[in-house]
Amino acid sequence: MRKAVNDPVYRHRLVQLLVDAGLVALAYWLAFALRFDQGIPDRYSDLLWKTIAFVVVGKVLIFAAFGMYEKWWRYVGLRDFESILKAVVVASLVMVGVLYVWSPTDSDLPRSIAVMDGLMTLALIGGVRLAIRSVVERPPRGAVLPKGREVLIVGAGEGGQLVAKEMLRTPSLRQTPMGFVDDDPRKRGMRIHELKVLGTTTELDRLLDDIEPDEVVIAIPSAPGVLRERVVRACRERDIPVKTLPGVFELISGSVNLMRQVREVQVEDVLGREPVTVEIEEAGAYLHDRVVLVTGAGGSIGSELCRQIARVRPKLLVLLDHAEDNLFEIERELIRERHFTACESILADCKEAARMADVMQRFQPDVVFHAAAYKHVSLTEENPLEAVRNNAIGTRVCAAAAAAVGTARFVLVSTDKAVNPATALGASKAMAEWVVEALGRRHAGTVFCSVRFGNVLASSGSVVPIFRRQIEQGGPVTVTHPDMQRYFMTIPESVQLIIRAARLASGGETYVLEMGEQVKIIDLARNMIRLSGQDPDEVPIEIIGRRPGEKLREELFHPAERPVPTAADRILRAERPPLDPEWVDSVFERVEQLVEQRDEAFLAQTLGELAREAFGDSGREAEEDGGTDAKANAPGSIVAS
Repeated sequence: MRKAVNDPVYRHRLVQLLVDAGLVALAYWLAFALRFDQGIPDRYSDLLWKTIAFVVVGKVLIFAAFGMYEKWWRYVGLRDFESILKAVVVASLVMVGVLYVWSPTDSDLPRSIAVMDGLMTLALIGGVRLAIRSVVERPPRGAVLPKGREVLIVGAGEGGQLVAKEMLRTPSLRQTPMGFVDDDPRKRGMRIHELKVLGTTTELDRLLDDIEPDEVVIAIPSAPGVLRERVVRACRERDIPVKTLPGVFELISGSVNLMRQVREVQVEDVLGREPVTVEIEEAGAYLHDRVVLVTGAGGSIGSELCRQIARVRPKLLVLLDHAEDNLFEIERELIRERHFTACESILADCKEAARMADVMQRFQPDVVFHAAAYKHVSLTEENPLEAVRNNAIGTRVCAAAAAAVGTARFVLVSTDKAVNPATALGASKAMAEWVVEALGRRHAGTVFCSVRFGNVLASSGSVVPIFRRQIEQGGPVTVTHPDMQRYFMTIPESVQLIIRAARLASGGETYVLEMGEQVKIIDLARNMIRLSGQDPDEVPIEIIGRRPGEKLREELFHPAERPVPTAADRILRAERPPLDPEWVDSVFERVEQLVEQRDEAFLAQTLGELAREAFGDSGREAEEDGGTDAKANAPGSIVAS
């Protein structure tokens, strides 16, 4: 009991209950006093004082049953007032019914007093809560005298209103909202929290010149990239800093303080397409209470897979990686920061057949996500034998071990570089896709599929962190070719695709995210320079020439493949003639022999031949037509013929 009394939440609820008890008593007395304005007759005065304690206790208990003391009054909203109305009506009807049946005196409770008591109770109970919320949200005049930075808020919806209220009631932020910008014509000229909707984003240039804010906040978590880019461009031309509310995924996984969630606009905010979002609890429901194994669990994609899988509460999440530091970090994050303890870390190399067989036999995983791979083009070009050993042979070892223990689903994380491969990385990932398809045809008990996507923003070694470092150092920002283009997606997008595609798969499919148009790397560099607050004309961009095997434009589908829509929005399936599993086996026998002999020269020739054998000459014809512009102008490529 002593612990409960010392609990601030308990004390706060007790104070609220006592205040309500006083208000109920006051309302009951006022109902009698107003009914008999010349003075309460003795017989009704006797009724008042004999029943007031019962009415107060009874109504407060009913209020508590309606949950009226589970929320602080400063946070009461419209839905709470609906609950208050229901609670007061029920409490008044119950009390009147009991008093008519009980009849503690010779006089019955007049109906006019019963009605007035209900109305007075509603006015006092609701009015006090509304007054407290108004006082809390309107800081004292002295508190807003130091105006600080003047902020223009883009978006007058829920997000914008939350940002404005946070600024108004937290003077320590030293930020003063000046008004809203919103594209909804119905809101034009409206006042929301005493702040005016000044215009639309198409009028932003004029508004920025007229009111000259110190800062602009984009308060639309789901704002499309086109809108963000328009706001950022207008602000950067005037040297006005821009911040943005994070997306829904970040808000869910972040802290409660809204203004701390406001961050600098990042390059992924202005890529010019709507992000792909998935309700992970629904899309990943098939993982609940299952044993799930993730290879490459410490990498950029693998670690995000682990975070999102943990949200659907699998029975056990097995984290497998051969990099000790990365594995340690993701395990620590899951257990200590996300409080997910149903995980076990395994140090292992996917290329070692005996070790993988032991792991699969020990955990008997229901689902395996194979994200372990070498992914850097330049390093894999310099070390082609290891690229093939890790990405292709390692996938075969891991997939075969999973099938041997009856794993229900095996999902390969692939890349657009596997289409018409022009590098060792692309060829090794293409072979990984082939072996997954072939094993799917042989093992009916396991559903195999591949998930193919483009460049992942902010992953380790990707272009975005490289550009950031170069910009911080004052340049130059290095771009290999002025016409270089790539598909881009965020890490959460790619992981959502992987999890959802695994649910769609029935066996052997390759799934691809519909990622919009490719982005020019040089335009990405210029945007990042602008986002850093610098002038693209002042930070030099240096064209350094293409690396061996580097394509000007990546492809998501091989010419022999046909994109087919799926039941999932913006996820496509690559449909093509099936590969012969016997041919795939012969391919791996040849390649494994070359890897064991460490014959890099002949491996290069063999990979080039295999890439053409898989789908005939359609890939070569595409290159000759200028579709990929890959091998002809890239001397030194590992798959050059």
